[in-house]
Amino acid sequence: MLIRFTLENWMSFRDRVTFSMIASRERQHRERVPALKSYRTSVLPMAAICGGNASGKTNFFKAINFVRDFVVRGTQPDAMISVEPYRLSKKHAAAPTFFAAEILVEEVIYEYSFSVTRKKVLEEKLTEIRPASEKVLFSRTADKIEFDAKFEKDEFLRFVFRGTRDNQLFLTNSVFQKVDSFQHIFNWFKNLNLIAPDARFQPFENFFNEKSPLFDKMSEMLSHLDTGITHLGSEKISFDLLPLPAQLKETLKEQVSEENTVSLIDNATSERYLIFRKDGELAAKKLVAYHTTAEGDEVRFNLKQESDGSLRMIDLLPAFLDMSSTKEPRVFIIDEIDRSLHTLLTRQLLETYLAACSPSSRTQLLITTHDVLLMDQDLLRRDEMWVAERDPSGNSSLVPFSDFQDIRYDKDIRKSYLQGRLGGIPKLLIENTPCQDPRESMGG
Repeated sequence: MLIRFTLENWMSFRDRVTFSMIASRERQHRERVPALKSYRTSVLPMAAICGGNASGKTNFFKAINFVRDFVVRGTQPDAMISVEPYRLSKKHAAAPTFFAAEILVEEVIYEYSFSVTRKKVLEEKLTEIRPASEKVLFSRTADKIEFDAKFEKDEFLRFVFRGTRDNQLFLTNSVFQKVDSFQHIFNWFKNLNLIAPDARFQPFENFFNEKSPLFDKMSEMLSHLDTGITHLGSEKISFDLLPLPAQLKETLKEQVSEENTVSLIDNATSERYLIFRKDGELAAKKLVAYHTTAEGDEVRFNLKQESDGSLRMIDLLPAFLDMSSTKEPRVFIIDEIDRSLHTLLTRQLLETYLAACSPSSRTQLLITTHDVLLMDQDLLRRDEMWVAERDPSGNSSLVPFSDFQDIRYDKDIRKSYLQGRLGGIPKLLIENTPCQDPRESMGG
């Protein structure tokens, strides 16, 4: 689970900002809030970040995405680090960027942080936080590293550090060098699910399997969500006939084995394909949808014939089904969840997920949204709703609604938000002036 995430000098976030999933003393919806009994605290199962355009919502999403990719994929030798500091100040454009993630892994809380420029990692630290104590497992500063006593005599760890490049995280390199000590921290970032507005839940290929109960469940929900789709299906298609660039086909021939599959989306047509190898030969399936005519007959539709809203629902449903059905720890972050979706459909997805949450669950969902109708205390707690706002200097901030003392449990949050009392709304400078009749300017 994500406990806190801190960032500083990243894109529109000039000053240090900390986003927290720690539950406040809020009493609403307490029955679905996961409890960390050993830490005597509770962690929220969900949070929604609202705000106007360019307020910083997507920049926050990009910050977490950068951290995940930097940890999991690392960098190439001599490559620049793709960090993006605040650019509206010469001082900050040349200053380092800082990130810290406080996470729950196997019922233990860890804080992992690092500071970087485009050229090198300046600081990196991993701290184990127990209910009654804290222990720094390693702390890296410039060309030095200090380990906790239990690692102090591990010469191989020091050897790995000496082989860690300036533009590389020690955590990443240690895992690449098959060090098991920090693998569980690495895996947390690796298993982090981020879904951008134009992306989908990565394990989507599981839903091409028509024998899977999740496939049936997905078809059932699509039919209940007013998409017009009766059920999904797949049809085999020759790999040679796939409308893919020749170079990509050659790459797939090298990468796809009997053990792994690859799912692809053709952005031009919105078609979804699954590439796999059977009996040594490459094969492909295309996802299709079925509708029912007034006479009760089924008609097959290619996905390019479906609406943007139906396609967005197809992309998101696997994630929500996974969240609602699994008991495994999961963290999902969805940017602009409401894109192409009616507010009632978005709300239904959230209600389905929240209904499956309990004090023992370890799944979390973080969304960004423009949909003010989701600002409803019947749906979300005040500490689960955040507002992103950008000040006149271009600096973004994040504030939970629970910080506003005048917002009672029975308050209409939407009204207060739209009146500008909570911030995070567009500052419109265009005045509404009546149009001049062209005949007047002509003396008519």
